[in-house]
Amino acid sequence: MARFVFVTWDGGGNRMPTIAIARALQQRGHDVLVLGHDSQAEAYREAGLAFTAYPSRLGFVLDAGPLSLLRLVFDHRIADDAVSLLVDFPADVVVVDCLLVGVLDTLDRMGRRYAVLEHTLHGFLVSGMRALGAISWVRGVRVAAPRSHAMPIVVASVPDLTAPFAVQPPLSASPGAVVYAGAMTAAVAASPSEPTVVLSLSTFRFPDLVATWQRVLDAAESLDARVVATLGPAVSVAELRIPRTVEVREWMPHHELFPSSSILVGHGGHGTTLAALAHGVPVLVLPLDATSDQPRVGRAVARAGVGLTMSRRSDPAAIRATVLALLGDPAIHDRAQRLGEAVRAFDGPARAAEVLEMSAVA
Repeated sequence: MARFVFVTWDGGGNRMPTIAIARALQQRGHDVLVLGHDSQAEAYREAGLAFTAYPSRLGFVLDAGPLSLLRLVFDHRIADDAVSLLVDFPADVVVVDCLLVGVLDTLDRMGRRYAVLEHTLHGFLVSGMRALGAISWVRGVRVAAPRSHAMPIVVASVPDLTAPFAVQPPLSASPGAVVYAGAMTAAVAASPSEPTVVLSLSTFRFPDLVATWQRVLDAAESLDARVVATLGPAVSVAELRIPRTVEVREWMPHHELFPSSSILVGHGGHGTTLAALAHGVPVLVLPLDATSDQPRVGRAVARAGVGLTMSRRSDPAAIRATVLALLGDPAIHDRAQRLGEAVRAFDGPARAAEVLEMSAVA
């Protein structure tokens, strides 16, 4: 049995892969502990995982905007918290969220064994890390070295969004190895009994979230289809005018929602987008944040022919027309179904757990 510590932060898209992989390791008999912000405690404990909060960052809230994210990326206080935890809970492998560059740099300088967990498109992160490297010298933090020494980089995604995928190399926990683990949600081929449109935007309150929700809801009002909206915690029913024809849920697990869905209208969050595609569900992406991975996810979806992307400021009539086009395009649905088959073949959490086990004995 090995010991794993997951070092994470309170972001929407990283929760599912962290929980899925940590639970897979736990089910294999390993000892797992998650270190994160206190606001995450309930979700991880409900998932049956041991959790401890950063003592230096109690009450953490990520503000909208790139400066707040940069402060998190280079935060050495949470790196110090991680090092302190490892004194009392020595780990064979520390699995660090890809955005916590300060933690990665500290562990690398100490010679600790660690892996990196990516929760979006690998290509987006590679280009983003190059940009971070250009400014990190001001804070005395290295970006490239910790990633090249990671054993390995585990990507909670697939090589691209076009099936069939290129043949993947054997699993490797060697330094700098990039391992695509696949989707982190259980999935089956979607088979809706009637045309069903799922509306699901961000769990983070981006500045234009409420206005975008309203445009999407207005677009859905006259659709000849079942419409289900999962609002999430960032917006309330009281802030919106919701058509009587729209079923509103605060939240639904992906494995309960997507098997009966025809298309997803989302903001391009990687986790939700890949979960829909794992079920063979085409996606319409309306990015909420131009500085994030959302526009790139939208372009990848459109380029692969498994959905479309458009501006979040598009008027309701244009959004409605695009939804109808997606509902009525058998070629897009066929490509999405083929992609779903390829994604499901990865068996994400088990694949990630297997390569992390390899890193524990490397």
